[in-house]
Amino acid sequence: MGGTRIHVVSDVHGNAADLARAGEGADALFCLGDLILFLDYADHSRGIFPDLFGKDAADEIVELRTARRFTEAREFTRRLWATVDREAAVQAAVRRQYTELFAAFPTPTYATYGNVDAPDLWPEFARPGTTVLDGETVEVGGLTVGFVGGGLRTPMNTPYEIDDETYAAKVAALGRVDVLCSHIPPEVPDLCYDTVARRFERGSAALLEAIHEVRPRWALFGHVHQPLASRMRIGATECVNVGHFNATGKPYVLEW
Repeated sequence: MGGTRIHVVSDVHGNAADLARAGEGADALFCLGDLILFLDYADHSRGIFPDLFGKDAADEIVELRTARRFTEAREFTRRLWATVDREAAVQAAVRRQYTELFAAFPTPTYATYGNVDAPDLWPEFARPGTTVLDGETVEVGGLTVGFVGGGLRTPMNTPYEIDDETYAAKVAALGRVDVLCSHIPPEVPDLCYDTVARRFERGSAALLEAIHEVRPRWALFGHVHQPLASRMRIGATECVNVGHFNATGKPYVLEW
């Protein structure tokens, strides 16, 4: 009897070339969000922000954010955005990236949004063979898989951040699942701390509660690019950060 092999990616951030190969040998691809590359913290010349304002401006914003000088960062970007039609410029750039990225998805792909995504545009680009899920479940290989998209509110003010109550309602809507897929991690310090950015990213208390109550086999997530811990056992659940796909170009492999 054959098993099921799933490849899982998160934090694609513009890496369409590797995404096109990410489903090879798998029964399905799961994508946990953050398709857009707004600003590459490893290479400040890449992304929508430096395309519009140049690498020097990107260097400055990364320096301010890394130092947690968020008020100065917001003021700096406010001055820059005042020089362009922000909505038109960003929408055009996002559409260019989504055209390439959605075309790279294999069939079947099951995907949810990251905090650096524009959910309202996804219906425009998702082709047959790509199923978008958010607060919803799907059966794959005999197991129930739940997906929760987006991030929680932060001083970074990324495009798709929602309040804790709305997020918790999406988690609750899943009910019983065997695999819990989200963009952000459960609220556990070792899973939320980014060792390079030197800060805690926001995790979800609702996800952690669901792990304790529902006891899925796996909880899969991304969001934290260089986590202190990339995996952790919580009760019956194997919690796994599936990796920063933009940097690695390699999917996480899940088999049952």
